[in-house]
Amino acid sequence: MGAEERQRRILGIARRAGSVNVAELSGELDVAKETVRRDLRVLEDHGLVRRTHGGAYPVESAGFETTLAFRTTMNVPEKRRIASAAADLLGDAEAVFIDEGFTPQLIAEALPRNRKLTVVTASLAAAGVLAASPGMTVLLLGGRVRGGTLATVDHWATAMLGGFVIDLAFIGANGISREHGLTTPDPAVSEVKAKVMRVARRRVFAGVHTKFGAASFCRFAEVADVEAIVTDTGLPVAEAHRYSLLGPQVIRV
Repeated sequence: MGAEERQRRILGIARRAGSVNVAELSGELDVAKETVRRDLRVLEDHGLVRRTHGGAYPVESAGFETTLAFRTTMNVPEKRRIASAAADLLGDAEAVFIDEGFTPQLIAEALPRNRKLTVVTASLAAAGVLAASPGMTVLLLGGRVRGGTLATVDHWATAMLGGFVIDLAFIGANGISREHGLTTPDPAVSEVKAKVMRVARRRVFAGVHTKFGAASFCRFAEVADVEAIVTDTGLPVAEAHRYSLLGPQVIRV
């Protein structure tokens, strides 16, 4: 097996499983661990994976994006802690936006049920979580439904958002970096997120540590555009401090 074929196979495994381990790949491919590490460095140089201690995970791009069903299986304890901490930032907000994705869905579950809230969302899953809650008024954005994420996009969604003033938006992203800001692979999704950023008074980014340092195809916001970043302790303290220097409060849970 040549290097290019081996790297394609490693990338395929990473995309199916969500991550790869150097030791396991070494055994499966019958090559030295250093060979696997070299292959992962090449894939990282091409922006296809991000290396971690002992392995790597795939970077979402215009040609590759994980589904909502897959996201419900990855880093779930961390995402639940993040969602709870993000919901604690609600303050006196009365009109809230919930983004698409699994972590925002968990934020929807964590919202208090003992007060009146108007929730605007592009996520069918989040709308389903909240629709039967007493005191909740749920507005689902219209538009084309993306099969992988069960979220609405395109001009119907952005036009509807244009008529609202949102007190607090809980925003997700496929990648966040100090250089490129908040990014997502799909231009249609980027348009919805960018519109939310414009109509919201407050904006909170919530995402696991694996999203940091990654950049997808479409940029929709700068790090300084959010008031807070909520993530898990997998993001090193020093790196969290670097993000905080750009403006937002960084909360690690």
